[in-house]
Amino acid sequence: MIGHMRERVVAACDGASKGNPGPAGWAWVVADDTENPARWEAGPLGRATNNVAELTALERLLAATDPDVPLEIRMDSQYAMKAVTTWLPGWKRNGWKTAAGKPVANQDLVVRIDELLDGRSVEFRYVPAHQVDGDPLNDFADRAASQAASVQEPAGSGLGSPEPPPAPDAPPARAPRKRSAGAKASGGRGGSARTIKAKFPGRCVCGRSYAAGESIAKNDQGWGHPECRTAAAG
Repeated sequence: MIGHMRERVVAACDGASKGNPGPAGWAWVVADDTENPARWEAGPLGRATNNVAELTALERLLAATDPDVPLEIRMDSQYAMKAVTTWLPGWKRNGWKTAAGKPVANQDLVVRIDELLDGRSVEFRYVPAHQVDGDPLNDFADRAASQAASVQEPAGSGLGSPEPPPAPDAPPARAPRKRSAGAKASGGRGGSARTIKAKFPGRCVCGRSYAAGESIAKNDQGWGHPECRTAAAG
């Protein structure tokens, strides 16, 4: 049947910042029916943070896809995902203020994403970054954003650009091996693998903050995101 509506579209988006803040870029990719990249776009942001790049990638993806078709978005950014799925309703109720009464960071982007999500069926899926057998769509978006950040030039299927090259700063097999050994050792002791719900908002070693009520874990420098714990310990 020609021209029937697709049940849903699978897509991924990612942002990159070389230095955080530093030269930044965003990218999104939409899959075909076999979940291979069909359509993609990437662009430069000048100097920006990771968070701005991640949110921009999401905003551009939502703007570039049909709002009537359900969308599955794969992302490796905990911040961007939590911002729109967990924190956004509260921020909105608080007049775009955080629980601490401060203005929401990157508010213009968050408000725009909120408008684009209105009335749409969107499912967010977290996929870990830089895994050897990781999600190929997210990996594609990751590489495209990384390249846009490095060269500060737009790219995409509409421009006839070649597929983005492997990210030079993400050797997939080397880094995680050391980490998993560290994680095993800490898991063996039992105590350090524990996560708790944060009583107060704070800031993790990675530089991103966490909100009250979010799961956090102890690392060498204090408390932070559970996924940053093994990185800090390794």
